[in-house]
Amino acid sequence: MAGAGREPCSWQPRAGGRGRADHWDTGFIRRGGNRTNNVSGQAARLRESPQASNYTLLPGQREERLGGWIWRVPQSSKNKPRSQGGQANSGATGHWNKQENEGRRVRHQGGQAHERASGPWNEQENEGRGRGYHGGQAHERDRGPYNVEENEGRGRRYQGGQTHEKARGPWNEQENEGRGRRYQGGQGQEGARGLRNGQGNEGRGRRMQPQENPHFYQNPTPAGAQLSEQPQQVKRIGYKFLESLLQRDPSEVVITLASSSGLKELLSQTAMKPNFLQLVCQVLRKACSSRMDRQSVQQLLGVVKESNFLKICLPQYVSDMMTEAVPAVRHQYPVHISNIISLLQDLVSIFPVSSVQKISILLTVLPASINALRASGVDITEETEKNLNKVQMLVQHLQEKRREGTLRADNYILMQPQTDGQEETYRTMTIYPTYNEVHLDEKPFLRPNNVSGRYESTSIYLDTHFRLLREDFVRPLREGILELLQSFEDKGLRKKKFDDIRIYFDTKIITPLCSPTGIVYKVQFDIKPLKFVRWQNSKRLLYGSLICMSKDHFETCLFATVSNRDNADLAHGIVQLCFNAQSQALLAEVQPSDSFLMVETTAYFEAYLHVLEGLQEIQEEDIPFQKYIVECDAQVKKPAYLTMDTAYNFAPLMEDPLSDEEIHPDGLRRQNVHVLDPKQWLSAETLRLDESQMQALNLALTKELAIIQGPPGTGKTYVGLKIVQALLTNKHVWQTTVQKSPILVVCYTNHALDQFLEGIYTFQKHGMVRVGGRSSSEVLKQFTLRELRKKCEFRHSLPMHLRRAYVNITSEMKQAEQELHEGAKHLECTTYGVLHERQLEACIAPHHWDSLMNGLDGEEFYYSASQHSMILEWLGLGVTVFTQDAAENIEAENPGGQQEREQEWEGEEEEELLEIPEEADLIQADRVIEDEEAAKPQGRKEEEHRAVHGLARVLLAMKLEDQEEETAQPQRKTAEWEVTAAQRKKMKQKMKAELCKLSAMSELEAKAIQDLWQLDLNSRWRLYRLWLQTYQGFIRRQILRHEQQYQAAAERLTELRLQEDFCILKEAQVVGMTTTGAAKYRQILQKVKPRIVIIEEAAEVLEAHTITTLSKACQHLILIGDHQQLRPSANVYDLAKNFNLEVSLFERLVKVNFPFVRLKYQHRMRPEMAQLLSPHIYQELENHPSVLKYENIKGVLSNLFFVEHDFPEQEIQEGKSHQNAHEAQFVVELCKYFLCQDYLPSQITILTTYTGQLFCLRKLMPAKTFAGVKVHVVDKYQGEENDIILLSLVRSNKEERTGFLQIPNRICVALSRAKKGLYCIGNMRMLSKVPLWSKIIHTLREKGHIGRSLVLCCQNHPETKTLVSTAADFSKVPEGGCSRPCEFRLSCGHVCTRACHPYDIEHKEYQCLKPCQKVLCADGHRCPRSCYEPCGPCMVIVEKTISKCGHLQMVPCFTPDSEFLCQEPCQKKLNCGHACNKFCGQECTKQCPELVTVMLKCGHNQQLKCWIAEEMKDEKPVECKTKCSVTLECGHVCAGSCHTCFEGRFHKPCNSPCKRFLVCSHKCQQPCTTECPPCQLECQNHCVHSRCKKKCGMRCFPCAEPCEWQCQHYRCTNLCSEPCNRPRCNVPCAKLLCCGHPCIGLCGEPCPKKCLVCDREELAQIFFGFEEDPDARFVQLEDCGHVFESQGLDHYMDEDDNVIKLKVCPICQTPIRKNLRYGTIVKRRLDEIEKVKEKIQGPAQEIESSRQRLRAALLGNAALQRNLPLKYLMLEDKLGASDLSTKSIGLIENQLNFYERVADLTNSLSKIDASERKALRKRLDEVQEWLDKPRLSFTGQELSDLQSEIQRLTYLLSLLVRCKGASGMIAPALAAEIASAREILEGTKKFTADDDAAMKAALERLYAALPRSGLGISEVERVQIVRAIGCPRGHWFKCRNGHVYVIGDCGGAMERSTCPECHAVIGGTNHTLDSTNSLASEMDGATHAAWSETANNLLNFEELHRLL
Repeated sequence: MAGAGREPCSWQPRAGGRGRADHWDTGFIRRGGNRTNNVSGQAARLRESPQASNYTLLPGQREERLGGWIWRVPQSSKNKPRSQGGQANSGATGHWNKQENEGRRVRHQGGQAHERASGPWNEQENEGRGRGYHGGQAHERDRGPYNVEENEGRGRRYQGGQTHEKARGPWNEQENEGRGRRYQGGQGQEGARGLRNGQGNEGRGRRMQPQENPHFYQNPTPAGAQLSEQPQQVKRIGYKFLESLLQRDPSEVVITLASSSGLKELLSQTAMKPNFLQLVCQVLRKACSSRMDRQSVQQLLGVVKESNFLKICLPQYVSDMMTEAVPAVRHQYPVHISNIISLLQDLVSIFPVSSVQKISILLTVLPASINALRASGVDITEETEKNLNKVQMLVQHLQEKRREGTLRADNYILMQPQTDGQEETYRTMTIYPTYNEVHLDEKPFLRPNNVSGRYESTSIYLDTHFRLLREDFVRPLREGILELLQSFEDKGLRKKKFDDIRIYFDTKIITPLCSPTGIVYKVQFDIKPLKFVRWQNSKRLLYGSLICMSKDHFETCLFATVSNRDNADLAHGIVQLCFNAQSQALLAEVQPSDSFLMVETTAYFEAYLHVLEGLQEIQEEDIPFQKYIVECDAQVKKPAYLTMDTAYNFAPLMEDPLSDEEIHPDGLRRQNVHVLDPKQWLSAETLRLDESQMQALNLALTKELAIIQGPPGTGKTYVGLKIVQALLTNKHVWQTTVQKSPILVVCYTNHALDQFLEGIYTFQKHGMVRVGGRSSSEVLKQFTLRELRKKCEFRHSLPMHLRRAYVNITSEMKQAEQELHEGAKHLECTTYGVLHERQLEACIAPHHWDSLMNGLDGEEFYYSASQHSMILEWLGLGVTVFTQDAAENIEAENPGGQQEREQEWEGEEEEELLEIPEEADLIQADRVIEDEEAAKPQGRKEEEHRAVHGLARVLLAMKLEDQEEETAQPQRKTAEWEVTAAQRKKMKQKMKAELCKLSAMSELEAKAIQDLWQLDLNSRWRLYRLWLQTYQGFIRRQILRHEQQYQAAAERLTELRLQEDFCILKEAQVVGMTTTGAAKYRQILQKVKPRIVIIEEAAEVLEAHTITTLSKACQHLILIGDHQQLRPSANVYDLAKNFNLEVSLFERLVKVNFPFVRLKYQHRMRPEMAQLLSPHIYQELENHPSVLKYENIKGVLSNLFFVEHDFPEQEIQEGKSHQNAHEAQFVVELCKYFLCQDYLPSQITILTTYTGQLFCLRKLMPAKTFAGVKVHVVDKYQGEENDIILLSLVRSNKEERTGFLQIPNRICVALSRAKKGLYCIGNMRMLSKVPLWSKIIHTLREKGHIGRSLVLCCQNHPETKTLVSTAADFSKVPEGGCSRPCEFRLSCGHVCTRACHPYDIEHKEYQCLKPCQKVLCADGHRCPRSCYEPCGPCMVIVEKTISKCGHLQMVPCFTPDSEFLCQEPCQKKLNCGHACNKFCGQECTKQCPELVTVMLKCGHNQQLKCWIAEEMKDEKPVECKTKCSVTLECGHVCAGSCHTCFEGRFHKPCNSPCKRFLVCSHKCQQPCTTECPPCQLECQNHCVHSRCKKKCGMRCFPCAEPCEWQCQHYRCTNLCSEPCNRPRCNVPCAKLLCCGHPCIGLCGEPCPKKCLVCDREELAQIFFGFEEDPDARFVQLEDCGHVFESQGLDHYMDEDDNVIKLKVCPICQTPIRKNLRYGTIVKRRLDEIEKVKEKIQGPAQEIESSRQRLRAALLGNAALQRNLPLKYLMLEDKLGASDLSTKSIGLIENQLNFYERVADLTNSLSKIDASERKALRKRLDEVQEWLDKPRLSFTGQELSDLQSEIQRLTYLLSLLVRCKGASGMIAPALAAEIASAREILEGTKKFTADDDAAMKAALERLYAALPRSGLGISEVERVQIVRAIGCPRGHWFKCRNGHVYVIGDCGGAMERSTCPECHAVIGGTNHTLDSTNSLASEMDGATHAAWSETANNLLNFEELHRLL
């Protein structure tokens, strides 16, 4: 598989540009930089996927007949072709295309060299080992706006042979033809292409100018990264292996070879032994003969086509035949020649274009060799010559076609024509509509289904049904499109309703997606015209519906089916479609911006497709039972497997086992019956059947074609199950030993299939398989294909070739999916907003790019990568353009923008409603074969959604939907200036309006443009759309190859799955399928060869469906159904009625007097209901005795009643349905009434004739009342029954339109579902116009079962009758009885307060709400609860004496005194002497809570709980809470406690508020500091354009927009952030205020909100002194709203107060920022503030050098890294931060110094006595704890505390080291002095300066007296000795007992001696010290010997230098 071992790509943005620095990741761009890219040339190795093959004749073209073959264009969705050239010429693809699509070519004028390919992806392939190039051509890389790198693992193989495509660029149209392949079509499939190229581009490398190298993305794959799958080991294919393949099934051979990694290696050999080559040919012939595995055959032949085997070995072998001398060998050649010709035939039929060149040499030498062989006497058969002749003629014909230019891709196949040479037969017709049918209204030739007699021939029979079935789905589409074509000029087209089709406007094909069955496409349509559609019930866009899309008035069409329906997606206008093979070829050129018209027909196309293909494929001689089906012969034979002696065992059919006396040989004989001997059959009673059922069983078992009609309730299913049971019991009779053969059971619906299979399950617990839609049966789940596949024993039993192929194909799909998914995401993102120019760079001509980027005047243009971009400015969406006037005409361009907000469906009431299965869901469930379901889990869907939106943020300059961006903003680190919300909204509207437009500029027009900024806005958008389309086109072509790879693999996987399923089905005993499943699996059924087929509901199945279900092997067909109930549904009424399409095979055979049995005893309905069917519908229908015993329905006078009314219906706008609110309300109230009669909800079903009524009912049925009641449409309830049926007929209108209520079949179903009670409501006066209804109503009137009111009858008061004719009438029977009170005396003695109710007669469930008055105890207390509640114990409080202690207590009455806890205080004393504080009845306390005063270790007294004071004695630590109260260095009193300040060693930081004002005008928020840190609040700087989002203390980016300060007199021309270059305007404002008085402000300033007339008092208050001047003008401060006289305010603003801060409002002190009048002053002040911020932040250079210095110091500190690794890493991270300031550098430096000292001290702990370490380590931990506290900087106090404590610990450690060295030699006086020094050093008080001085002196005295080590001499003596000897460090050593000696000279030991003290060995030899001796470092502090490796490496050079 390609790419095994490759890292999945990550898509990361990469800077790109042509000749300019492009730092888009940093947030802004400066113009004028330079950039070069240097990319090593890399080769793209491209794969080719062998193409699919199943094609049909091109519509509108003549059929090419040649050498007995027919050319046709493919149509099967099964064998979908992937065009070899990606874009196959549309003329050759079966799409309606009058002119051939000419690939436009784009030439970039201007003499520039063609660029390296640049376009939306760049696919780099890094080669790994094991990869070879064949042919040694140079191969350039292909590039584009993405870069996918392919890391090749070892053993990687490609499907596609040796030619490797060159890179293409967006402006590349050269045709470089080198050796290898020529491309016939537009874009080849051979790998990624540049943005445009007309023709192939091969061979030679390409020149490239270094500056022209746009990169979009590059993401180097991490070294060594691999996919989880290991590259497959190449398994060699040898002679023995091939020999073994010859013994196997063709299917296994082809799957094994196609998935073998060794195949390519085998066929790449350039020389082969003849016998091996002959074997290869034999195996290939066998493989290609497999009919079920066409995809694998194609894969296999694709490899053969590109191999040396075909190009070199075979021609060599064939030419060697001429010179063969051995006669025996020569005579074997004809067989091998035949194999070779067969291979050539297969190659040419599958690859008519690409194989012609490959086989030309072979075809040249073959005839010569054959002639030579014939001349030497070898017999060449006539057939061989004929076949060779055919191939030669074909090739010749193909070459002609190719020269004409009409054949450009491998998408033709050849089919043998019909020998009789008729007109186009059904076998060669295309299934999809043709161009002529749609445009010329070409009417097809049709014959009606012959229902009165025999067919002329089987051929005509098949032709008739094919044409009728095809016309049934084509006609609505054809007529709909014709009507649509005539309506294109209508203005109201979008509102127009079409009868046959549904139309969707502005449809766009967004992006390809991977599904388990292949590539599907995400398609978006305009949802506005469909806002009232209820998607969950709409039949729109159901799974499998046929879709036709066109963007050119149906000149060309794309056909697709709906592949996934998600109601939520549909509501947003999104659906997934699967395009057919021909359309996929055209999709290569489709872009997301292309707008299509989408037309949908309601037909379930998938079913049509499978059946029509089946009819075309089925051979006439293979149709079983032609004698009956075609010739209508009524003489039916026995099944072929029966003989006169065949005996059947009927024992299992008898429900009771035989009684004892009957078990004897005679009895056994009676069970084993000779089935063909009528006399031997058992009686009907014995078999538990009635007489007609018995006849049916006999007929079914003894005739090869049996028809059983079962009117309602006669037990069709029951008989069907008996038949299956009999057949399974006696399977030895009909099953052969050679191949097992299951019984095939076919049902029309999922529900019927479930029922039937559940029935079989009662006697057959295993060996069943169910194939159909989602099953609602728990029992049958285990038998679905999906579950059976999962079983591990099945997996293990699968043949190895299937398992291996499965692994290979799935990994190939996974690989392609990864590649495709990334590209698809990019494609989808392009529809979400305006692309950033950096993405489009490669699509923009260089001079256009320069013009775009240099367009804005001004010094420099900054923008932030995430939001603003040059392209936004250019398109009028930038801040600059927009805030002036670009948005003004939005409303004009987008009228009705307000109406775009669609009204949501009004929310249903809060109450949860009854779940009624939605019709759409029911249809969907019947359509989707369970195995096809592949819904994504919600989580994954959301994750993908997030990923796409995340990518959109990177790719887009502005998004349409900004929710995500807005939520993400708080996290953004970069500072940004923000546009106001209103402006953003306007921008979005403008952008949305423009993106919806379709007009793009032509290439020619674009080429003529020089200055992009001179274009008007409309032209700019048109040019943008050209760039966008170019960009999208590039991505489409890039991902095309992956699409094709995935599709090819998915189709092979589908075939493989079918093979797996075959393995399951052939082992089964019963296979159950829906008709849809049977159509889809027809190929497998042909292989499984079921001998017995039983079709349930056969009268509902179209004849064509029935025929395609049967296989040649079928010997026995049993049809069970009832043609007088529902018939097959046809799409076209005319075909149903006038061409008899709705007549099933079942009904047709009955009509031609074929023998059948009608079951005549109904076991369901009461006799009075059966009278409605018989004789009106069924002539003979008798009642079984069981139906005479039904009890009457409770609460009504009649068991059957029809309520008449004349309330009108309402039509539902969408869905052509109807509803009748009156009927719905009546039926719901009646249902509620029956529930009150104590009927279970499951006993009641509400039926209605229209789906619209279902939703009317649902709204009236809250779940809590009606849970369990079924609500259905009549059509979906066939085969079901229930005790009580409530039927709403819906139709009632003045026009007396009865709709399908006049169809007898529907009436039959509706009236025959009830067993015991049927209540119907409808407009009977209107229905009586229908003849059948008239008869039924007549019968009803005779019996009194019809009227305007239903009579209710109270069960409790039978004499009380209530008439109900409307829902409101049911209020008279509120509880289902009558209106009288119930008056039942309850067991509690109270009376029931309800109205009369028939339910709960005994009142067992009734809750009496009256107060309970029962006496609860001996004291006579009564129960206080409601009557129905259990009384419980008596809770009255009474006084009792507690026996344990004698106290009197108030106790609940029911509690015994022994169980009560006495609540008196306890009198006992605790051990500590305090009194117990618990209650008398409780156990005494363990922890005494009394407070006692205790002195703590620190010397303070503190009150503690007594128990804590006790624990202190065991050394438990206690925190001292005494206030610290020390005055800190800052002058404030310390707020800490003794504990928090570590007893005064480390004081708690001062938290007094700072209160100083910062330069930004905010108050300092930090507690007491000497220097205030930078302000951490949000920055308040803003201008009219945007606001700064940074922290206040950070520097702001200056606003680069033009200044907005302008009036009619002056205008500022500087940038917004620069001081203004205009004076203030003092002309009075001429506007009027709201109050009507003149404005008091100035020209160009915002008008003050105060009025000199209305607010005179407020304005005339003297502030500056000019307020009362008659011509005084006023200015309102925009920041706070205060109004001031302008002259005074101007003066105030202009005076310099020598302070760096903003001027503030003189009244409220709010900083003045917004008034443009004072903008110059504000900007100058802001500029000064920015300089202060910069100073606080520190110079960047200085910060960087400090960072490097500290890094070096940290790196060199081994002790810190070793002893405090976490602190080391923390400091490393801090130094790596990007936002360091001078202050933070200072903090890090201090931390580094302190941690360094702590690390040194930690390091030295090893030198002190082990017993001392714990205490010292604890002190060091305290220092660390204090150091770790978060802080912005160290205060003076903190530094002082830390330094003094570390100094103290240094002294202590040093002293302890000395003490350890002198252990055992310390005099008592010295010991006392050491103890007093330790007391100070180990103390817990602060180590003061005095302590420090005293300690220094004391330690000097001690050190002089203490030896430095265990040398036994003082320090002074040691120094004197070392000095006297005069050796440098490293010369002092000691023996093994520690006695010291010195080695002179170099310090290296040269001789051995003995120690004078202990006679141990000292010294050594050859500069090597004796191993028992060691260095005496205590003598001179040396770390290594003077002569040692360390010393000799001069690593201690520094120390030597220092010593010297």
